[in-house]
Amino acid sequence: MSNRSRFDDDTPYTRRGRLTQNERARLAALREDVYDGLDTGDRHSTWDTGERGPQPYPDWVVTDLAAVDTELGVLKSGKEADVHLLRRGLPDGSRECLLAAKRYRSNEHRQFHRDAGYLEGRRMRRSRETRAMANRTSFGRNLIAEQWAVAEFGYLCRLWTVGLPVPYPVQRNGTELLLEFLCDEDGNAAPRLEQLRPGPDELAFLWFQARKALEQLAAEGLAHGDLSPYNVLVHEGRLVLIDLPQMVDVFANPAGPEYLARDVANLARWFTARGLDIDVPAVTRHLHEEAGLR
Repeated sequence: MSNRSRFDDDTPYTRRGRLTQNERARLAALREDVYDGLDTGDRHSTWDTGERGPQPYPDWVVTDLAAVDTELGVLKSGKEADVHLLRRGLPDGSRECLLAAKRYRSNEHRQFHRDAGYLEGRRMRRSRETRAMANRTSFGRNLIAEQWAVAEFGYLCRLWTVGLPVPYPVQRNGTELLLEFLCDEDGNAAPRLEQLRPGPDELAFLWFQARKALEQLAAEGLAHGDLSPYNVLVHEGRLVLIDLPQMVDVFANPAGPEYLARDVANLARWFTARGLDIDVPAVTRHLHEEAGLR
């Protein structure tokens, strides 16, 4: 079987210095070939590039390289990233799946005022990169954007593997994450916890799930770092944690215990406002014990 990629041509090319006008034209033609025959906004599946999620891959994940990714619109716009709805399917319609494409914004448009605290305990190998991130140079901001994507994908893979309620991480390409899209049979996105108006029994069951998830995180030595009813989904009665780039190692980060306590307080506030009695200090102490904090 040939090892040629779809972009190989018959003439080997070695780049030296700046691109010539002919080389720019050649690369432009190759880029057009990627989208040849596709509608505007569509692309060939990127499954053969980047980093993939944990194995075994769920049956619903479309891994065929003949698949096409079709943009279906924006699901959410945030300070750090935008989330788009994407359909990955075979041209004949025999297989397809819906994915949430989370794309971290470029360094010109992202807000980095919260980065410093969360990045404590995360160290780059090279001092030049560490200085660039600390000084918020253009190079440093790009590194931070990449680090957010790498960190979130890594945590999603880790948490999925140990059984925490998170969306399945399908793949990462640069600063784009492709994640399981949680929806009902009609394709409607799972609601955030904030949108629900649960009765007493459902409220108690949701808190039971929330506390269990917090305990599992603590047992892994982690805190969500920004937990609230706005980044918790409820899919078919099951609570699911999302938005994990700022996950905090409660041992490596000096403020780790405070982040853990804040997660409990922020989430419990929503439940207590709806009539559930929660002993927040007791829950926090229990989580500290689960994490092995003294």
